[in-house]
Amino acid sequence: MSLNIASDTPLGRVARAPENFLSRQDVAFVNRAGADDRRAFFKKAFAAAAAATLAGARPMQAIAAEGDPAILNLPEHTRGLGLPVAARPYGMPSQFEQNLQRRESPGLTRVSAASVSFCPLQGLFGIITPSGLHFERHHQGWWDIDPSQHRLMINGLVKTPMVFTVDELMRMESVSRIHFIECGANSGMEWANVAVPTVQYTHGMLSCSEFTGVPLIKVLEYCGVDLKKGRYILAEGADGSSMTRTIPMELVESGEVLLAYGQNGEMLRPENGYPLRLVVPGVQGVSWVKYLRRIEVGDQPWATKDEAIHYVDLMPDGTHRQYTSIQECKSVITTPSGGQRLLNPGFYNITGLAWSGRGKIKAVDVSVDGGKTWATAQLQTPVLDKSLTRFSLPWVWKGQDVILQSRAMDSTGYVQPSYRTLRAKRGDKSIYHNNAIQSWRVDAGGEVHNVHVG
Repeated sequence: MSLNIASDTPLGRVARAPENFLSRQDVAFVNRAGADDRRAFFKKAFAAAAAATLAGARPMQAIAAEGDPAILNLPEHTRGLGLPVAARPYGMPSQFEQNLQRRESPGLTRVSAASVSFCPLQGLFGIITPSGLHFERHHQGWWDIDPSQHRLMINGLVKTPMVFTVDELMRMESVSRIHFIECGANSGMEWANVAVPTVQYTHGMLSCSEFTGVPLIKVLEYCGVDLKKGRYILAEGADGSSMTRTIPMELVESGEVLLAYGQNGEMLRPENGYPLRLVVPGVQGVSWVKYLRRIEVGDQPWATKDEAIHYVDLMPDGTHRQYTSIQECKSVITTPSGGQRLLNPGFYNITGLAWSGRGKIKAVDVSVDGGKTWATAQLQTPVLDKSLTRFSLPWVWKGQDVILQSRAMDSTGYVQPSYRTLRAKRGDKSIYHNNAIQSWRVDAGGEVHNVHVG
């Protein structure tokens, strides 16, 4: 672990590191110390934190081994024979993890088949979202389609229009890449004011997976695509809404756009587009058309219903901004976050996620005083292009009222804006593409709340 706290943050704002962050020297000592020394260091740190808090409060601490019956008395699972191999042919989460699940927001849409289930970001580790917890957005429900009956048509400005089976696509040379997918309406309920309490609902239309498939450009070249005239593609889904989206050919030519059939080492889940979906890295999720059945090559955008009247940005002057598909640089602290509670003062690891549709995350700053001062967080590896990046920062909470924030910068130099900055450009009546800094207030009792800070 490394920690870089500088007087001049990489995001260009001069700020002194708050005293309740661990110092550079402290972290350097922990990195090089042996196990016994590390235990002694944290014991000392927790004792110091306790002394700085209100009387009677105490930081996190381990129970002495001789006083814990859970370690002294051997449980049944240590004394008996467990379940047989392959008792469950497909592995499932522990019964004690059943509360970690994607959830629908009641009343968000008229019918559940055209709604969203939000990913529980607060309970995930690393950057990969388990397939069973991947957020869902459906416009007319999901289907479990027989792959032997599914077809993909390529037509339009190509020399030879063709129809492919899933098996034929899977015989082609494939690639696997890790990318985030975010709905354009993620955080949309927060534009004007605080609307929902937890990070699952503020930012949960976000997931990250390893996708496997065939670069679309390879299939188009096989069909003899006319790249001089054909500067756009139309992707069409096979669900009841016939989702159709325009995608610029330059994104396809980059080789990043995939005809994907695999996710996290297995076939796509039905809720995520089985047996075939489009993967368009960095672009809002609605363009990642599920149940993909047709790709048409054309010479201009199609202005379909979901890009002419939906997924557009309402600007302050009343005009609509179209084709703003790239998901801009964004971050959020997932722990501590809204709905959680810090049980007592002491050491905590602030952690969260950052991402950008324009490239890699270059830096993330964290503030515990509502943006007055900032400290540089550690970026955990891997740091990948158009992927989630996990960040973390050691922190000692002293039992006071604080406001936690994170602010990301991507490889283009773009810095995540405050709500004040974003609303100055976009107003407060929009829905889509909200990438403002998220604030969490920790009150003196340890309860964490969603708040807006300008």
